[in-house]
Amino acid sequence: MKVLRGIAASPGIIIGKALRLDSEEVSIPKRTIKESAIPKEITRFQDALTRTRAEILSIRDKISKEIGKEHGDIFNAHLMVLEDRAIIEEVMERIKKELLSSEYVLSQVLRKYVQSFMKINDEYLRERVSDISDVGRRVIRHLVGEQRVNLGELKEKVIIIAYDLSPSDTAVMNRKSVIGFATDIGGRTSHTAIMAKSLEIPAVVGLESVTQHVKTDDTVIVDGIQGVIVVNPTPAELQKYRQEQARYQEIGRGLRKLRDLPCITTDGRRIELAANIELPEETPSALSHGADAIGLYRSEFLYLNRADLPTEEEQYQAYRKVVQEMAPKPVVIRTFDLGGDKFLSHLQMPHEMNPFLGWRAIRFCLASPAIFKEQLRAILRASAHGKLRIMYPMISGVQEVRQANRLLAECKDELRVKRVPFDDNIEVGAMIEIPSAALTCDIIAPEVDFFSVGTNDLIQYSIAVDRINEKIAYLYEPAHPAVLRLLKTIVDTAHEKKIWVGICGEMAGDPMLTTVLLGMGMDEISTSPVMLPEIKRVVRGTSYAEAQEIARYVLTMKTGSEVVDFLKMRYQQAQRSGPTRKEEKK
Repeated sequence: MKVLRGIAASPGIIIGKALRLDSEEVSIPKRTIKESAIPKEITRFQDALTRTRAEILSIRDKISKEIGKEHGDIFNAHLMVLEDRAIIEEVMERIKKELLSSEYVLSQVLRKYVQSFMKINDEYLRERVSDISDVGRRVIRHLVGEQRVNLGELKEKVIIIAYDLSPSDTAVMNRKSVIGFATDIGGRTSHTAIMAKSLEIPAVVGLESVTQHVKTDDTVIVDGIQGVIVVNPTPAELQKYRQEQARYQEIGRGLRKLRDLPCITTDGRRIELAANIELPEETPSALSHGADAIGLYRSEFLYLNRADLPTEEEQYQAYRKVVQEMAPKPVVIRTFDLGGDKFLSHLQMPHEMNPFLGWRAIRFCLASPAIFKEQLRAILRASAHGKLRIMYPMISGVQEVRQANRLLAECKDELRVKRVPFDDNIEVGAMIEIPSAALTCDIIAPEVDFFSVGTNDLIQYSIAVDRINEKIAYLYEPAHPAVLRLLKTIVDTAHEKKIWVGICGEMAGDPMLTTVLLGMGMDEISTSPVMLPEIKRVVRGTSYAEAQEIARYVLTMKTGSEVVDFLKMRYQQAQRSGPTRKEEKK
């Protein structure tokens, strides 16, 4: 038996047979060619590019038809890599100069690009490595005639074990057969993690060496709650996890009964329970898990993995789809948060030493008013179809809010002239995710209708921890006293200024922290749809008076570990005690 620990990417426990996707690094010998064979070798390379392009287009069209154009557009990034003239010309030049086979030269050129990208301390650019690698492997397989397991033709239920899963892997797989994921690399926000959550199957990522310890047909336990993989468990371990699995499934059945019940404490305080989404196709999942609203629609995903900017009309149609499906429930659209770990190559955004502190989000928007106003007009137009709210990301001070609001007012005037309908009283909010905004939120509050706390950035900025740096990951503490005090300040100030406040970072999806957030006075909690039932269960099993007392108590603690230990104990006790209301007992 072997136990591996990684990052819990999607909750649940699954036991099954492993299917290991062997390293996609096809074995490529260093084969020389004769000078007379150069034209034939270049033609062979170009044919492989053509076949790969047809393959990617087929996948893109299939996904666009079955899931939605936004998902299919992911593969535009693959096409951009495939058509990159710098790569193509370097391969052809080296074939001519070095007299080596096209597959060997291509493998060397791609390795150089991958190594260069991996040295860049930028999450989005590192994720582009997977695009380069995925496309390169496809071309090389066409050149050498080697085939890989077709994930679309799986007949038996399996747990996929891989170094990583590319978008094309997850796009073509048989979703009735894949019951879990485990990968060497990845984080909570990686493509694999997002896909696992949307499919609602257990997943653990960032295991570093799972492909070295698991063989195809090994029995594997994926614990997506604790972030653990157990390889070839003992009978005792297998029995223990079967009991845990049954218990989790029973909890799940109980939670499903909560879907249509209000998110209200035992003493009558109601809290809005909202969902975070990235694509319009995720709206049904939000509704099926009992969301009262969309608290965070990450609009920048309309801008990524494509060769051009989305038009105003394209944005309007995407926003309208979500608003109409959610109506009469509200939807908060965050204006695009590009930069940091998300770049648009065609806008030639410069590489920065500290991209998370650089030209991104509202800073980029205000510096690019034409692009920003196009989005604002699209949002305003969509507001005519339901209850829509606008939220500005990465606000550092009141001046940015005022500038953004001036541009919003200009967009309203432009639409009035054209007699285009919109909600003239649309609510505007600011994301509070920078310490300067948290400390001056009393100045910002009069300019907006609500706050939403983005804890992912607020935590890393407040305690100076790069959340994607594995060497200091242990310092990333949501329960750090400084973070909790900032949250309390934000909530108290918002209420003093008569505006509502929500929370939409990863912290909102941790049920262990729900009671504290509730006790601080949060009006809204917004998280991944799959976590909504458990958050609701915690709220419905707690009185607001008790939550306030707990919040006051943890705010007196001196370390994050003290807070975590206390809250973990309470949460485990609450889980053991189970539901107490009549509705949950039915």
